[in-house]
Amino acid sequence: MKKFYITTAIDYVNGSPHIGHAFEKVLADAIARWHYLKGENVFFLTGVDENAQKNVEAACKAGIPVKEFIDKNAGLFLKLCKKLNINYSKFIRTTELEHTKVVQEILEKIKNKGDIYPGKYKGLYCKGCEACVTEKELVNGKCPEHKKEPIKICEEAYFFRLSKYKEQIEKFIKNVIPETRRKEILSRLKEPLKDLCITRKNAEWGVDFSSDFKVYVWVDALINYISGAEEKWPADLHVIGKGINWFHSVVWPALLLSAGYKLPKNLLVHGYLTNTGQKISKSLGNIINPLELAEKYSADAIRYALLRCSVFDDSDFSEQILTERNNNELANKLGNLISRTTALAEKYGIKKCENKLLKKIKIKKIEKNLDNYETDKALEKIFAFIDVCNEYIQNKKPWETHDKEVLYELADSIKAIAVLLYPFIPETAEKIADNFGFEIKLDVINKSLKEGRINKSEILFNKI
Repeated sequence: MKKFYITTAIDYVNGSPHIGHAFEKVLADAIARWHYLKGENVFFLTGVDENAQKNVEAACKAGIPVKEFIDKNAGLFLKLCKKLNINYSKFIRTTELEHTKVVQEILEKIKNKGDIYPGKYKGLYCKGCEACVTEKELVNGKCPEHKKEPIKICEEAYFFRLSKYKEQIEKFIKNVIPETRRKEILSRLKEPLKDLCITRKNAEWGVDFSSDFKVYVWVDALINYISGAEEKWPADLHVIGKGINWFHSVVWPALLLSAGYKLPKNLLVHGYLTNTGQKISKSLGNIINPLELAEKYSADAIRYALLRCSVFDDSDFSEQILTERNNNELANKLGNLISRTTALAEKYGIKKCENKLLKKIKIKKIEKNLDNYETDKALEKIFAFIDVCNEYIQNKKPWETHDKEVLYELADSIKAIAVLLYPFIPETAEKIADNFGFEIKLDVINKSLKEGRINKSEILFNKI
């Protein structure tokens, strides 16, 4: 059985999850479920970054011991996964002993390679990014991600010979999706590539590099993809936001090359969710709390609203957008089709026949979209076919004709719709499958639906 190992980035636990975290997890989950449908051995890793200095600062500000603070917030991210029906294989926490052990083992390999040396770091440091930045990266003197001025630091440190791997990194960049994100990195690589500071002196939290130094959080965090892999490395796909593209496209492959590991196969860099055009993030104070949304709306309503957002470009998202997508698309289109078809099928029955209606669905194009991680485009095509089905039932008027073959065509087409929607709204897809009497498997799309009793469906999506 073919392996498919997919990861999300791991999230800082200095606060509650925001909607951007939900988007990335739902996106990765949809991709993972698609590969599960294809019969692959899927391993899906997600988790939290607990060794960041910003976690320590947030705990101190809250007046709570660091471990207690981290445990509490890690619990919120686990709760988010449960609420959004995220079917992960493993949830990693980077304070785990096994992770610490793997980080130190990998750094020892890199050190033995001669790729780590002592020196002094002098420059700018963004607390929000927990990263060293250059003057060129700033916009009006501020970090473009966090809209804050970096601080100047000067301290003893250990460095990784990042520059040594420039040519090999440039070859790896071809695996970065989409092309625009690939070009951004290649453009930056035209400038001299500086070696990377990989330690912080006298830091109070994190993985030990030596008695005086902790491992720089980004080095520690990246290694979670191996420490949590359960022997599934290399990753087939890393799913990350565009703000951390550099670390995954340049730093991560260089560390792997030095330590003697295979490189990940693909890197999917998604856009941001925005609020009236501005990035949604904790640091900017314009967050949408997905846990609060989950108290008001179903997991599938939230998942669908998020997955209709563009994968590669920035997309506006709000509770109003969620409401509109729930009402106009899930309730009016999908829900209405299921409700009308099941009510009529229960009353008049279905009779097996050739399903000409199903020929109007663009299966190959939908599959290609999903294989290319274009989940938003796949949904567009699926719902275009739902529109076709709604027009068909309206034109054929089976409530007047009592035509069992028309109802069969609709029921058989709904079977295909449910299978294709499984990665996106799995709970709803499973309810449909139970009612219509089929299994959620990719090959059932091309198998005729068996004749049998279909009961009137419950309301799948209430209008908000």
